[in-house]
Amino acid sequence: MTIERVLILGIGNTLLSDEGIGIHLVTAMQKKTGDIPGVTYMDGGTLSFTLAEPIADADGLIVVDAARMKQPPGALKVFRNDAMDRYLSGNRSSVHEVSLGDLLDIARLSETLPAERCLVGIEPKELDWGESLSDAVAPTVDQGIEEIISILKEWGIFS
Repeated sequence: MTIERVLILGIGNTLLSDEGIGIHLVTAMQKKTGDIPGVTYMDGGTLSFTLAEPIADADGLIVVDAARMKQPPGALKVFRNDAMDRYLSGNRSSVHEVSLGDLLDIARLSETLPAERCLVGIEPKELDWGESLSDAVAPTVDQGIEEIISILKEWGIFS
């Protein structure tokens, strides 16, 4: 299957320091790369059912979020397809209205699950009140942008 429409979705809460890494990274990437044909950037906030439609419309989905992985703060890991599904399954606690796993289940049930999907997870350090990223996590923004560009090149979306 050809990947023609990619949704890059940053999720999190920018009022809780590193919890907002997904939104900070996606915003920085959009500023750095500008518009890329076929790519939609979206601030998914703390998730809601309204994201089901944009996810269903995408052939490729890249989600960026803070992720507890038992790694040092700022560590980045990409979970692809089934690995993403496995990471999201189980009893993960979420402060969001709906979990990312729930949204992917909706897409799966409606047969609109993106053919390719990745979770770019970044280990947080601070989850307290604060509008900026911690010193341990902030440098990961550039690394995350490069990782996403690499994925887009692999999918034939970015040259």
